[in-house]
Amino acid sequence: MAGHGAQEHPHGADRLCAAGDRVYSRAVRRGRVPRQDAGPVPCLLELALLHPDPDDMDWLVPTSPQEVMTRLLRGVHDEVSASQRRVGSAVEAFEWYAGLGRLIHSSAGAESSAIRVLDGLARIQTAMDEATQACTTEVLTVQPGGIRREAELSEGLHRALALRGRGVRTRDLYTHVARHGQGLLNYLELMGDAVEARTLDEVIDRLILFDRTVAFIPANTDRTMALELRHPAIVAYLVTVFERLWRLAIPLSAALPDTGIEGISHREQSIAALLAEGHQDAVIAERLGISVRTARAHIARLSETLGAASRTQLGVRIAQAGLDATSQGVPAPVILPGQESPTAR
Repeated sequence: MAGHGAQEHPHGADRLCAAGDRVYSRAVRRGRVPRQDAGPVPCLLELALLHPDPDDMDWLVPTSPQEVMTRLLRGVHDEVSASQRRVGSAVEAFEWYAGLGRLIHSSAGAESSAIRVLDGLARIQTAMDEATQACTTEVLTVQPGGIRREAELSEGLHRALALRGRGVRTRDLYTHVARHGQGLLNYLELMGDAVEARTLDEVIDRLILFDRTVAFIPANTDRTMALELRHPAIVAYLVTVFERLWRLAIPLSAALPDTGIEGISHREQSIAALLAEGHQDAVIAERLGISVRTARAHIARLSETLGAASRTQLGVRIAQAGLDATSQGVPAPVILPGQESPTAR
């Protein structure tokens, strides 16, 4: 293995190198690979994705994708509250390992009951309706993006009304921007005490949990695929993420806190913190659920209020004013494994 150390493979199991991807995928498909195949990719042994076959030490057998996913989640759980930016990479890892898992189950003519890939809006809606009918206690949801459109709200209204009729309680997390949508306010008024809503500057990608036993998360960017998760460890982890976000969130019935800085709104304070982290306008807009045009208008007002003539100077003024997240002493946003696709309400 000379010349192939960890220095050349500085990654974890959530984002394998191309060579490691090929060898591990082959091992999953075939059940094992010759030990010499792993020579160029010591990362697979270091990450315990491959281990010696006890019956023949010249061969290596793979750790199952499901076990790898569980291990990944357990490791990331220790980092909860560390960085919201990591949510996306974990979702990508889910998709990758779930895809490998399908290779195993398709060859056996069976589908995993712990993790199901729902391909197509019709299949997603059917699974969601089944989960709604079986739900008896509570629903927890995270709804990213900005103002909820009437079509999005009406799409899941029949499920929400069915849940309310059975006395099921619902807690919804939105971004602060969603407060400005009349459709959401009308929906909450219709649902009454059955639904409680809170908001944050940023939330993780869409998540729906029924009775803390089944969860739905996005599986692609165009919202045509989803993962149905029933693995107890995964679902418990997602519940923990939701509860930590919920404690940080502000009830929709309460006003957003004042920044304490004249001329700077709560949203502009959030934008300032993201600018201080080095994010571009488009990323800031996506994370806060606003348009790029709106984000740039707020940035222009920030520059004017702080007397900055350039982006570089604006960054300095943001730090001087204590608007960057670090200097404010604001805790880093809470997070699931990695960041940023869909399931419908």
